[in-house]
Amino acid sequence: MKIGIIGAGNIGATLANLFIKAGHAVALSNSRGPETLKPLVKALGDNAIAMTVDGAAAFGEMVVLAIPWRKPEALPDSEILKDKIVIDAMNPYKETGGLIDLEDSTSSEETAKRLPGANIVKAFNTIWFKHLAESGRTDLPLKERRAIFMAGDNVESKAKVAHLIEEIGFAAIDTGSLRDGGKLQEPESQLYNKEITCEEAHDLLKKPDTV
Repeated sequence: MKIGIIGAGNIGATLANLFIKAGHAVALSNSRGPETLKPLVKALGDNAIAMTVDGAAAFGEMVVLAIPWRKPEALPDSEILKDKIVIDAMNPYKETGGLIDLEDSTSSEETAKRLPGANIVKAFNTIWFKHLAESGRTDLPLKERRAIFMAGDNVESKAKVAHLIEEIGFAAIDTGSLRDGGKLQEPESQLYNKEITCEEAHDLLKKPDTV
């Protein structure tokens, strides 16, 4: 599969490495342009290329958003992402720290408004990048793997993202819709940066006080 990654920081670069190891081709982009990504792309190997933001979005059959949520101007042209699966790995942090007040909405619902027609799946936003880099275990059965939470409104899109999560050694845990599941995955929630297995995650989600 071809995967476009918007943002080449800790999460974006880590995911690029994991996806390439799983056999996928990756196009990386950032706000400063492809030239600045040459060292990273060289380190990642032959299945990585550097492109513009819109170029990476067009390249990807699936596209990952790993940029600061507070900078919508850094997103690709929404027309390019129509009907594509877009993984939202962003969190609504202010530049100075703390969370942006979204009132009754969630960050992924707001991202969906910014990218009409895209199939948004919230994932990879609750795990520290070092854990993402080091905790994947393809040798373990799913119930024993580290849980990665995901949310979305399209069942087929979530199934494809779940398969990708499993390919890199984790277990995908569906928390529900962008609204309800998205709230469960926001920073300061009980699921945020939670180091638990798939089995433990299912047990946690059954508790009424998880939200």
